[in-house]
Amino acid sequence: MCGIHGLYRLDGQRVAAETLSAMGNITQHRGPDDEGMHIDGACGIAMRRLSIIDLAGGHQPLSNQEQTLWLVCNGEIYNYRELRSELQAKGHVFKTGSDSEVLLHGYAEEGDAFVQRLNGMFDFALWDARRRRLLIGRDRIGVKPLYVLQDGQRLAFATEAKALLALPGVEPELDRSVLASYLQLGYVAAPLCIFKGMRKLPPATLLAVEDGQISEWRYWQLPTRIETSLSEADWVARVRDQLDKSVHMQMVSDVPIGAFLSGGVDSSAVVGLMAQHSSQPIRTYAIGFEGGAAEALYNELPYARRVAELFGTQHREILVKPDVVGLLPKLLWHMDEPIADTAFITTFLVSEFARQDVKVILSGAGGDEIAAGYRRYLGGHYAARFQTLPAWLRRSASFAARHLPADRHSGLLNTLRLAKSFLASTELSPDARYASYLQVLDRQAVAQMLLSEQAGADPLQDAFARVHSGDELQRMMAVDLETQLPDDILLLTDKMSMAVSLECRVPMLDHELVELMAAIPSAIKVRDGRLKHILKQSVADLLPADILDRKKRGFGTPMGAWLKRELAPLLQRLLSPEVVRTRGLFRSEAIQQLMADHAANRIDGTDALLALLNLEVWSRIYLDRRDPADVALELKSYLA
Repeated sequence: MCGIHGLYRLDGQRVAAETLSAMGNITQHRGPDDEGMHIDGACGIAMRRLSIIDLAGGHQPLSNQEQTLWLVCNGEIYNYRELRSELQAKGHVFKTGSDSEVLLHGYAEEGDAFVQRLNGMFDFALWDARRRRLLIGRDRIGVKPLYVLQDGQRLAFATEAKALLALPGVEPELDRSVLASYLQLGYVAAPLCIFKGMRKLPPATLLAVEDGQISEWRYWQLPTRIETSLSEADWVARVRDQLDKSVHMQMVSDVPIGAFLSGGVDSSAVVGLMAQHSSQPIRTYAIGFEGGAAEALYNELPYARRVAELFGTQHREILVKPDVVGLLPKLLWHMDEPIADTAFITTFLVSEFARQDVKVILSGAGGDEIAAGYRRYLGGHYAARFQTLPAWLRRSASFAARHLPADRHSGLLNTLRLAKSFLASTELSPDARYASYLQVLDRQAVAQMLLSEQAGADPLQDAFARVHSGDELQRMMAVDLETQLPDDILLLTDKMSMAVSLECRVPMLDHELVELMAAIPSAIKVRDGRLKHILKQSVADLLPADILDRKKRGFGTPMGAWLKRELAPLLQRLLSPEVVRTRGLFRSEAIQQLMADHAANRIDGTDALLALLNLEVWSRIYLDRRDPADVALELKSYLA
């Protein structure tokens, strides 16, 4: 695990070593153990290394025997031992024990097609000196991020956007065209980027520069074929076998390893399978919140403790009242882009806690997306039942729903929030209904908030257009794999764990497991309204019923409640009419109405308000070029 970066001069000038050093220095947190670079005229590639495998011999850049191929790679190749054996049998001579070296020899043997053989999470840059060709790429699911900057003179890349800001002549500037989609989703979906002039390389994508020409293509798509010949028992056996294989494969490490444990199905299954493959107790880490009723809803420590006792783990837990105001500027600096998902705070805190003991952690992230674990996946199930009601009753219910209160931090009001969202979408098409569940704000609300008339891209609509499947549940899964999973969940997981130099692995997103889950018929994947049915059945002998069927709670913070209480002064100051007018992006009256509606429980505006608040904090750091610590002091003064 590390951070990679590099530069290809399209104008033919030699890359300066100090430029690569500057890019690496700003991402030192990603790789505090080592650094390296290789410059060959107009191309330079470099890295910061966090040593996980082959601690002594895995220095990068790596090269082949003839030194005609050079490589930097971020991430892990889990099947490197098998690939290494195959390549050695064909005469390839390896210089190190590093997992990344198989990319060099795989490319020499098969060309670009070698990436199809890789099982792992990665981004990489490979320099082919003979062809004067640079090849960069990203893993299938998008576990590892990769940013690209291109102008008439150069093409640059980096694992973090802030490394590109270290390039000569690059100034941080907001791309206003992405604001609409950011407010719609609460994150910036690839290939868009919050910084003007930059973009994110989409998952499963390769980009090559050769003879001054740039080409880009996808090398993998989620299969759309549904396999109908297997019984539920067959699927249960296959899912269990593949999940076990994925967890075991991702336990490879030459340094201490642990696991995040929330007590949910996904993290509990990962820990249980890890325990079966380890002769030593697994180290597990959990986080909970101090406070009142809202905090209690997000406190999963009793469930995590139960699972830890079940598998005899070496369990540690932390109960926190986070200094949100002090953390936000630092975490948004690490994030590179603003985000409305409060899980980035939780993920940082538990990563910082785990890093006291381990350098590698396994997470259950991705299980909800591949196995249909979110309530929104039941929209079609309940919509079909709703349509059997008399038309007058449906109209009356939908009208009444507009006036229901909503607050995700109260049991009753959260139920009403979900009902309100469902009833507002019952007459929509399946795609539009699902999009309504994913949105922070709908396109009409976004248009009313923006000063600019520019509508911008609609990532959800674009993602649905790329999905060629008639299975409704599979379409939802494919859209999540194109949008929220890589650009929200996996992005924050990578940035927050690497902020403390911790490698986070996600066995639920092994691409072979993802492909297997995609092929399962919807009626088996979700049985009679039971979310995650097939995954739960596959680990039914491993986990107790109270863990398998416990009520789901997201891995975040009670931010909406805090914005009504202790953080209310911060919200009022950061989104005041004066600040909003000075920034010149939004209509102040629309924001004031949003704040009032949230405070009165007319809506749950948590995500929308956090999107706006975090954008303002991000702007002070990146656009106003202020130190995060200085911004934190300013924010704390608002609460004094």
